Amino acid sequence: MLSDPIVALATPPGRSALALIRVSGRGAFDVAARALHPFHPDPPRTVRRVHVVHPTTGATVDDALAACFPGPRSYTGEDLVELSTHGGLLVPAAAVAALVVAGGRPARPGEFTRRAVLNGKLDLLQAEATADLIDAGSSAQARWALHQLDRGLSTRLDELRRELLELEALIAYEIDFPDEDEGPVAPERVVRAWRAARDRIARLVDTASEGERLREGALLVIAGRPNAGKSSLFNALLGTERAIVTEVPGTTRDAVEAHAVLEGFPFRLVDTAGLRDSNDRIERLGIEVSRRYLAAADLVLFCRDAGCEMRDTGCTPSSTHLASRISHPGLTSARASHNVTAMTARGLINRSRADTPCFW
Repeated sequence: MLSDPIVALATPPGRSALALIRVSGRGAFDVAARALHPFHPDPPRTVRRVHVVHPTTGATVDDALAACFPGPRSYTGEDLVELSTHGGLLVPAAAVAALVVAGGRPARPGEFTRRAVLNGKLDLLQAEATADLIDAGSSAQARWALHQLDRGLSTRLDELRRELLELEALIAYEIDFPDEDEGPVAPERVVRAWRAARDRIARLVDTASEGERLREGALLVIAGRPNAGKSSLFNALLGTERAIVTEVPGTTRDAVEAHAVLEGFPFRLVDTAGLRDSNDRIERLGIEVSRRYLAAADLVLFCRDAGCEMRDTGCTPSSTHLASRISHPGLTSARASHNVTAMTARGLINRSRADTPCFW
């Protein structure tokens, strides 16, 4: 049943000061009254101190706080009880067990949000944004999820729906009532409505790659000739020794990928094999992998030794010279060069942000 009372822990299990338990559905207040003493659903949205008691044994489980949210003015649109207990593993589990004995059913994953969608409290995009906000690993992802949760994309889709309905109405009127006194619909009016809907769809499609980049992380490829400091820079950006660094040219034979958050934005960093002509079959395979990553990159950091020309092969790897390039639909390519110490990458991100267009 979609309205039977369900109960679940809303916070992650484990060592913590507090835990939050939700009970939602038709009869949620009755379930709570069997396990919470004293229980008063009125006035609503008021926090009260209660004792959590096992309905069968009468044993006290915890001293907690409870708040009631009568439907439809609740997260799920149903009668909802939020119970704050002490944290840890034992007490929250015992409180959930007491509420189950009192008549609640253990909720399935995502069932509270599902009920919110079915009861019109959230749309599907807001439900997805809820999951994105929970899973956000960077401040940029959290901001985007909050924008979606505030119906940012939903509003744009509502506007598109209105335009499509207007276009449909114009076409249907022309087909069903061609001889009405008002005369036929002007072709220019139909074309204008069609173009408005088409352009809005195109703008929405253009944002798909941006959303994917923000969700999965922008692909940042570190490239250059052998021994140009690529792996050192890769390790410095990650803050850990992920890639092997030696003085031997061609140490990196394959692409090494890792996720990182830089200045609040998610990135997929890739350290690649040095670009050069080689007779070594294995090294050539690694170089081919590097070229495939370069073709798919959102951002390329090209490394070369400071003071060397781009085609010069005889310089020492004392420092790293970076040229950043952004490739993104609708943006012009931007290039910038900086001298950066590969062992720390100090100042790289702040400088690059000042010289390259934002693609978020």
